[in-house]
Amino acid sequence: MRRSRFRSALMFCGLLLGSVILTLSLPGWSAERITANYSLFERSVSVTALETYARTGKVERDLAPYIRFAPPQLRETIREALSARAEVDAVAVSQFLYTPQGEALLQRLGEAIRLGSGGSGYFGLRSALILAAADEAEGLTLLNVLRHFPTNTVRLDFNQTLRMAQELQTLIRDNNQAVASVANQSLLEAEANSGVISSLRNLTRLGDYSWEVTSLNLRDRERALPWGYPLIVDLYLPRQVLSAPIVVISHGLGSNRESFEYLAEHLASHGFAVLVPEHSGSSAQHMDALLRGQAQEIARPQEFLDRPLDVTFALNSLEQQAITDRQLSDRLDFKRVGVIGQSFGGYTALTLAGASINFPELQNRCGENQQRQSWNVSLFLQCRALDLFATASDNPLNFRDPRVQGIIALNPIGSALFGPEGYGDIQIPVMLLAGGADTVSPAIAEQIPPFSWLTTPNRYFVLLPEATHFSVIGTSERDTVTLPGDIIGPNPQVAQSYVKALSLAFLQTHIVGNSEFAAYLNAAYAQEMSQEPISLFLVQGDFDRFREADSLASRHL
Repeated sequence: MRRSRFRSALMFCGLLLGSVILTLSLPGWSAERITANYSLFERSVSVTALETYARTGKVERDLAPYIRFAPPQLRETIREALSARAEVDAVAVSQFLYTPQGEALLQRLGEAIRLGSGGSGYFGLRSALILAAADEAEGLTLLNVLRHFPTNTVRLDFNQTLRMAQELQTLIRDNNQAVASVANQSLLEAEANSGVISSLRNLTRLGDYSWEVTSLNLRDRERALPWGYPLIVDLYLPRQVLSAPIVVISHGLGSNRESFEYLAEHLASHGFAVLVPEHSGSSAQHMDALLRGQAQEIARPQEFLDRPLDVTFALNSLEQQAITDRQLSDRLDFKRVGVIGQSFGGYTALTLAGASINFPELQNRCGENQQRQSWNVSLFLQCRALDLFATASDNPLNFRDPRVQGIIALNPIGSALFGPEGYGDIQIPVMLLAGGADTVSPAIAEQIPPFSWLTTPNRYFVLLPEATHFSVIGTSERDTVTLPGDIIGPNPQVAQSYVKALSLAFLQTHIVGNSEFAAYLNAAYAQEMSQEPISLFLVQGDFDRFREADSLASRHL
């Protein structure tokens, strides 16, 4: 009896996990029965029973053996998951699922969610998701995807599902432990330096300077002949400031040059000239083109080259213009340049700082088995850079710009692109920011190990345990997709206030050379600033506990 209950509980967990996996891909399901295989045992439940349960809460006979093992709160979660509707149209779903990243995700899910014949559910999932999204009446829900599945039975390979569940559980557990370890190290540093914050001011407030914003339409004729590669750049120029230090802000995938307007205005008010290029191959406009069927993938491999080239070309163009333009003459200092980048923009900043794309490392991390076993979503994007290998041979690609004197990388990607050698090439000051709830560029894979690979003496690790991948991104009128609140995370204005203060302190210290601001790059100041619902930790000194976090992270690379 005990074994029977145990197997039934396993079957139920498998069915539940299958729904969770599908919900994570793009919430939805289809078919008449769902069958779960575990060793020699097979259990199934009808879609009708699930539909009845979702709509009324009534547990029919073939669902009862499984649902009775679930606590009340879990039962309610299952009901909500079955009928929750994702407000995404069929074109958007289709375009994403036909990108290399979407196909990689479907292949991973197809190992556990199979056709009635036992074959991979890859194509069945794709067609069911698209058809459900096109159904105006019901839309993209878990139950509606089930209705559109191309076979009468959805087979759930419980061994694969259980393995995926264990991988996710391990990832979540290790991520939480690593985040806690870094936070503890920050608290120890704060206690040791608590006396330095008594006279420090609030760096989140606007400075004394007004500014003007100019949009520059540039064309790089060396990259695209004969008309040239177009590049739009916004220049925030503080008034009444001579020889202003320069900060370049590189947005992430699917964002645009207004996404960090809050940060550009803040820095301009403190006397920095801020240059914000729009990377056309990975901007919000490009995402819109993808959804309309006018682009083939989320970002072409060429974008790994174009992004750092965008920044260097923008700086070159502005430097040339400053020679003859009276409006710019003597107002910009091209020997004092800092770069701030978020996500894909974090990659951009790291390359400009000297991190080289390491193709042997990338090949090692992007083998078929490695990708299939990874829950690091950013790895699917990073591995697209392998297509550059044919033109790069065995030589690392390096885009170091000697004008750049320090960088800040927010939720950066790059662990596979650079590896320890690439990060070790950076010799200028670096600040890395990680969100403990980032599921796109997870801290345990994309920030904690890379920070330990840095060899530059001036390095800072900023941790926001409750922040997601999107917490530091501002809003823009040109945003093509509105993310739900639970994806963005709690009160992003808090996370953005931290970015404003710490960016100012870092840039003043390492770009301007104002030593008075070094005291702000301190764990004690971070604790003074920290507030609900997103706490703030900073690590700079003793790295013993950080090495402890890194040892947890190493298994997820």
